[in-house]
Parts: sequence; C-alpha cells; structure tokens
Amino acid sequence: MKAEQISIFLENKAGRLAEVTQALHEAGVNIRALSLADTSDFGILRLIVCDHERAKSILKEKGFTLGRTHVVAVEVEDKPGGLNNILQLVSRHNINIEYMYAFVQKETPNATLIFRFDKIDEAIDILTANNIRIIPGDQLYNC
Repeated sequence: MKAEQISIFLENKAGRLAEVTQALHEAGVNIRALSLADTSDFGILRLIVCDHERAKSILKEKGFTLGRTHVVAVEVEDKPGGLNNILQLVSRHNINIEYMYAFVQKETPNATLIFRFDKIDEAIDILTANNIRIIPGDQLYNC
C-alpha cells in the first residue's frame, strides 16, 4: 500500500531543476507527480515517477544527492470537504502529516493526494478501515 517517492536535494540556483528533468527525459522516465520546497540555500524535489529504480540510477550518475521515502497515495473525492474528511480522520487518531501534495490521474474523476505520515502503517490501517481508497504503488507508477 505504500508508494516510493524519490527526494532530490538541489542547490537553490538557476538551472538545477532543469538538469533533473533533462536527465529523466533523456532516460525516458516519466514524472507522475512532484513537489518542490525550498529554502534560501537548497530545495527538496519530491518525485513520483514511472520507473523509480531507473530514475535513481540516472540521477546518482549525474551527481545528485537522493533519498527514498515511503508515502501513501489516497484517492479523495474532488468536492468540497473531500480533503477535510481525510484530515479529520487522521487527526482524530493523532497522526501527523509531515507534508502532502496532490495531482489528478486521467483514469478517475477524483484527486490523488500523496501523504507523508509520521505513523505510516497506522495511517494505512485507519484509512483502509474507513473505506478510503489507497492507490497501490504499481498502479500509481503506471504510465
């Protein structure tokens, strides 16, 4: 039920993000979702890609510093309150959301939210018990 996310640490300077996307483009790796957070000195690019093993290999060859994180992809109704329902549920169980980002998949009218929970296994159990659809990694990476 967990999905793999690649985190890439980037110097906060012009062209570094384009170097990542160029390397992935040349390797034929499609980006499914991303999030970019920055400080004055560096940024963290978080990616969900179709072929994370190939992406990690290519980016390491190019000298990027990488991390691997497990996240949870949740299908959320695309209507007012859809996100709030998820947040209220995990909040009631004292599960913290370290970060999240969203994207839309062609196959469904719902939104897909990527969550990094502090208690990932507990969050998966609670979401599943409440009939909230978790998107398996192999389906999420499917391009």
